[in-house]
Amino acid sequence: MFSEKIESPSPFLLEVIKDSLLSIGDEMFIALAKTSMSPMFYEALDYACGLTDAKGNLISQGNGVTSFIGMLSPMVQHVLTLYDDGKDLQDGDVIIINDPYVGGGSHLSDVGLVMPIFFENEIVAFSVNKGHWTEVGGKDPGSFTNDSIEIYQEGLQLPGVKLFEGGKVNKAVVSIIEQNVRLPKQSLGDMWAQIAALRTGRKRFEELCQKYRKKAVIQSINFLLRQGEILSKQALAKLPKGTFEASDFIEDDPNTGGPYPIQVKVTITDDEFICDFRGSHKQVQSPVNCSYYGLMASVRVMYLAIIHPTKNINEGIFHPLKIITDKGSIISAERPAPVSMNFEGRLGGADLIWKAMAPYIPEQLPAGHLLSVSSVLISGIHPETEEPFLLVEPSVGGWGAAHDHDGQRGQFCMGDGETYNIPIEVAEARYGVLVEQYALRCDGGGAGKFIGGSGVIRTYRALSDGQRLSISFGRHQYAPWGVNGGKEGEKSYIKVMRKDGTKVGPTGILKNLQFNKGDVVELATATGGGYGNPEERPLQQVISDVKNGYISLADARKVYKKEV
Repeated sequence: MFSEKIESPSPFLLEVIKDSLLSIGDEMFIALAKTSMSPMFYEALDYACGLTDAKGNLISQGNGVTSFIGMLSPMVQHVLTLYDDGKDLQDGDVIIINDPYVGGGSHLSDVGLVMPIFFENEIVAFSVNKGHWTEVGGKDPGSFTNDSIEIYQEGLQLPGVKLFEGGKVNKAVVSIIEQNVRLPKQSLGDMWAQIAALRTGRKRFEELCQKYRKKAVIQSINFLLRQGEILSKQALAKLPKGTFEASDFIEDDPNTGGPYPIQVKVTITDDEFICDFRGSHKQVQSPVNCSYYGLMASVRVMYLAIIHPTKNINEGIFHPLKIITDKGSIISAERPAPVSMNFEGRLGGADLIWKAMAPYIPEQLPAGHLLSVSSVLISGIHPETEEPFLLVEPSVGGWGAAHDHDGQRGQFCMGDGETYNIPIEVAEARYGVLVEQYALRCDGGGAGKFIGGSGVIRTYRALSDGQRLSISFGRHQYAPWGVNGGKEGEKSYIKVMRKDGTKVGPTGILKNLQFNKGDVVELATATGGGYGNPEERPLQQVISDVKNGYISLADARKVYKKEV
């Protein structure tokens, strides 16, 4: 892809342009946060922004959702295909797309915008972003449907139409969106924020071309792409060679189906990193499926963790990566399979690579972690304003221990990246709930020479009748795995305690469950897996663990064999 000989630009100019591109991605990210309308954007930061070259190759990206790094460039490449290799695009166009089954697709809630950047009457780059809208319609509030059986139940599908044409807004498309979502002010507000970020990227890239000349900028970009490919192959040379295998399951509601087996063979050569998922379960009538492009996005994240690039990340880095799947499988699903909870499939696929390689590169990969986005959706009527509210957020949990340190406590899964919870103060002010507890889950799981990171326990009390819960926690059937003698972590769970004393759960899935005033839901995320024999943990560290409440005195004696 980038193997042709490229003339080397001035090293000084190359560094200036490289850092300028990174700065543009960061500025786009900040612009979106500061102009957005929903907590999913300005609090959770569930989006990503970046630039591609004229062919759709990633050249810059700001912080944000980790998996989106693998979605921006395929999305632009699909837009180029839709519009005759860019010949049908003009200055001022903005394309809107959320189709899960084409380049850059994940689920309908993740809405992408693409803007061509013209300079001297030709496309020189694309400004692009993708973010999770609070609402895109569908049968359930929040469009985060965990019991859909086909994609048509999950929301409005936007196949890559022009939201702007020649700088003029397409009012018909805006009207269609407005009439098909439950919270149009939030969804359209976030859409305009995404447009602001696109314009920021376009403006800064045009300034770069004006200041250093278009030819020099493009030459530098091509050199950086080629450099990325070279660096990735240098990293491959340091990895163990051969084929490494792993298998696991994608969890689901045990009352309706699953768990579904998945498997991978990772083959590493001097030139390629091949991930072969063939033989995994076929697609199902459950939204835990992911499309090929969803899988690719998360596999790219895992690939980066393994090759561990030390310089800027661009499309060239991914050139050695090859992904093979069976069409119509649970991790390479095809229309009309539902994909609302697609992160269970794509993160499950990426975790297989992690599991296969962790024993061989312990300095780079720890034991198993919470894995799941652990999505929470609570909808209802606010008791004071009497307005509809919709709480949508991911959950933090435990990461696995590594060969030289304990696991991280209370962190998001690998697919979330630089995202955040909705702060308690915001949740209690904007939504009809009271947050009664938010604490580390210190249950002794993940024992080892280095212990797995703690999950968390979070409880919400309903302040109004008629609320609804739709919650999906992975790792509720299979605990995070340990490495080199380390013990498994603890599974996640969900419990509902009714005001009348009745209970629901423990479970890992709640589907549109009624939640009335005085009811409490307890959410516990998984604890990370341990690393090494627990009996090798130093006495002073075990004493400290007991004092800090991470493990019990009984576990210190029984599991760690220490007299404390």
